[in-house]
Formats: sequence, structure tokens, C-alpha cells
Amino acid sequence: MGADQFTLAGDIDEKLFENIASVNQRFGHGITCRHEQSPMKMLRQVAKSDDELRPLIIHLTMYGEPFKPTIAKLPKNRPVLVVVGGAKVPAELFSISDYNIAVGNQPHSEVAALALFLDCWTEGAGFERQYQNPQLIISPSKSGKDVKEV
Repeated sequence: MGADQFTLAGDIDEKLFENIASVNQRFGHGITCRHEQSPMKMLRQVAKSDDELRPLIIHLTMYGEPFKPTIAKLPKNRPVLVVVGGAKVPAELFSISDYNIAVGNQPHSEVAALALFLDCWTEGAGFERQYQNPQLIISPSKSGKDVKEV
């Protein structure tokens, strides 16, 4: 949908990484994955960087600025580092993020929040994205599966 890298914070989940590697192998390389033992340390380093092309830190939350108007004003010439956390994100995250964007003002799915953000930020371009070296290609179909082996 538009993400190039996925970083998992907290407990490492080898099965998750294996599943993503399997999807990449079958459908084409779409995303790289890594584990970050100290996510707040990494975010602080990004936030303090003087590099004018450093990633913008985007925090998707239920507290924050209005969703669509805020995404519309994000600069497109800079990479983004999107943080999607659960109920226990440190309060510091709100102050070091460049944008705290409200995905609705009630509890929501973190996966759905990320999908909504990527779709809105890329203006739907994620649906047209083609991945390199797929073994399988799925074509849209009104009635059933249309899967071709490459």
C-alpha cells in the first residue's frame, strides 16, 4: 500500500517476520522488516536530526489533529516515519512527533489506521503499486480468484 519498511518494536515475533518474507517471495518484494529494541531512542534520534530531509514523524492516534486536512498539508518531498501504537505509547511520543494525527476520536484498529493513512497520503496510488519479481500475480475478478503463476 505504499510502505517500504516495517519496524516492529517490543517483543520480537519471528513468525511475523517469516510470514512477511513468505508474502514477499510469492507476491514480489514489497517491504523490508526489522526489529527495534529501543523505539523511543530511535525516534528521539530522528526527531533531533538537523537533516532537512529527515523523515517526518507521524503519530497515528485517536488524539490529535483532524485526519484528512492534516494529511493534505504534509510535504510530499520528505519521507515519513509512521508510528502506530496501542494504549501504552509513552506520552513523550506526542511531543517528539512532527504530527499527531487523529484517526477518528475513538478506539480503532492500528492496522486499519495505517491502511487509511497510507491510502490518503498516497492518494490511492498504493493500489497501483507493482512489486518486483513476483511468483504469483492476482488480477481483479468479479467472481472468484484470478491468480497467475509467473
